[in-house]
Amino acid sequence: MLPGGVRKRMKRPELVLIHGWGMNRGIWSPCLASLENVAKVRFVDLPGYGEMPDCGQSFTKTAQSLADSLPTGIILCGWSLGAMLAMQAALLSPRRVAGLILVDGTPCFIQRDGWTAAQSPALLRDFAAAVTQDSRTSLQRFAALFNQGDAKARPIGREIARNVLSSSLPSTAALLAGLDGLRDVDLRQRIVDIACPVLLIHGERDPLMPLAAARWLCEKLPQARLDVFPGAAHAPFLNDPERFARLVGGFLDALPVDTD
Repeated sequence: MLPGGVRKRMKRPELVLIHGWGMNRGIWSPCLASLENVAKVRFVDLPGYGEMPDCGQSFTKTAQSLADSLPTGIILCGWSLGAMLAMQAALLSPRRVAGLILVDGTPCFIQRDGWTAAQSPALLRDFAAAVTQDSRTSLQRFAALFNQGDAKARPIGREIARNVLSSSLPSTAALLAGLDGLRDVDLRQRIVDIACPVLLIHGERDPLMPLAAARWLCEKLPQARLDVFPGAAHAPFLNDPERFARLVGGFLDALPVDTD
């Protein structure tokens, strides 16, 4: 035991990073070195992205595959659609997930009865039509959209162009499957069943996942706290990578210690 009853962590926690729709693991590049100082970092590629084959999986099947592959004591860090996937995996395998970091997440992307902290279904229909015609141009538009209003929109746009859009892009089928997931998934009724500690990180100016959705999650999740990045849009970890890494490191340090 250390002074004051603090226990020393015997091994670095394992942190799994899950990207969002249309992007890939390269989105984490600006904060990756700092994250690797506080955790053993792994990546999850959505089906049809990066190293993951395009096997036509639905959102539910993707979440189940992820849940089945998790070792015990994992911490999932998901961004945007990846945050929804992380929540679903935690619901499917609660004993394996030691903590969640939800970055610009929402329990439900589409407006429904009683749920206005979301987007119109027309937005997804427009993106589906655009992706079918020209996926590369559509993803460039998407990156500009989710950066809209960010105080550092231009440098963030350059980072995305260099680290994400310059590499091979996901297939049209994979992009459409992701849009289907955003359209269909509604986790509001089950969210209280997530009992592990949760760190919510959200951009103050997020144009896609309204801050109100993160505040709702913070109220409903039993062990959640919310940190808002002033001046940030949909990618706060790109707006201030150092602050993001510090928050993640502090969250990991506060988790129960694994002495095995």
